[in-house]
Amino acid sequence: MVAFGGVLGSFRRRAGASALVSADVVPDDARALDEALHDVDWRAFPEGTEFTRFDAPSGPLARVALGPVEAPRVVLVPGATGSKEDFVLMFPLFAAAGYRVESFDLAGQYESASAGPWNLDPPRKRFDERLFLDDLIAVLDDGFGSTHVLGYSFAGTLAELALLERPDRFASLTLLSAPPESGQAFRGVKRIGQISAFTSPRQGAALMLWGIRNNLNRVPASRLAFVRERFALTRRDSVDDIIALMMDTPDLRAPLALATVPKLVAVGEHDLWPRELHERFARELNARLAVYPTGHSPCETAPNQLTRDMLALFESSGHTP
Repeated sequence: MVAFGGVLGSFRRRAGASALVSADVVPDDARALDEALHDVDWRAFPEGTEFTRFDAPSGPLARVALGPVEAPRVVLVPGATGSKEDFVLMFPLFAAAGYRVESFDLAGQYESASAGPWNLDPPRKRFDERLFLDDLIAVLDDGFGSTHVLGYSFAGTLAELALLERPDRFASLTLLSAPPESGQAFRGVKRIGQISAFTSPRQGAALMLWGIRNNLNRVPASRLAFVRERFALTRRDSVDDIIALMMDTPDLRAPLALATVPKLVAVGEHDLWPRELHERFARELNARLAVYPTGHSPCETAPNQLTRDMLALFESSGHTP
């Protein structure tokens, strides 16, 4: 569980097999561009990015957006211990393609740390599934027409739930490194899956903290400094509650398979979960599959390839600039 939701990324995973994508995706130089990436300032969004606070049901969420308000929307939702900055390399790519790209920090996470269940009416005690789902739906409702939505890791499950509840708000769905199994989602994770059944949510969060402090994924200095800074602001109880939710992931495969919007399952071949689980998950959802030569965080390490495949998905939806 050390790297889920963009905690550390997967910079050390560069070599490997070629991306496996749908036959209608046209090859380009995206992989070469990704392989040439270097460490960046992860706080530096492109010029023209709008920084706002969105008044969600759980409280104020830190939000960023780039591109014309009237353009088709792309909403990128980060996972546990992640933030909008996980997509900083993808922002200029979507904007250049004519889209309005947006992201926000989940309640309790990074610059949305003041949002939480105490702000609800009536107040609640936990960061529960309904809190995160209502916030996401409120974000999707705060714009024009349907939206291309990406859910990263834990947020993949949130995006699935939102699609089933509000299909009118979706033009497409991309699941990035999302849990490919229902129930105790960590049971299939490589190496630690067998012991995850005996791990409490708080113990899982402690394991993540340990991984960050020891830089297990050997990320570059700038990335490591940023994730440590981010985690210092993220509420520990929100992380504990998210892990608890992931230990009880709902089984949405059958209704999602019937959803008519184009769907993409995008993962790194060195993801936390084995590739075969993601392949089965994509088949069960009637989704396209893209596999990149990286780890759990293709938005950081393969942004050009991921954006390329998402743009192809958008084309198939007909909801384009």
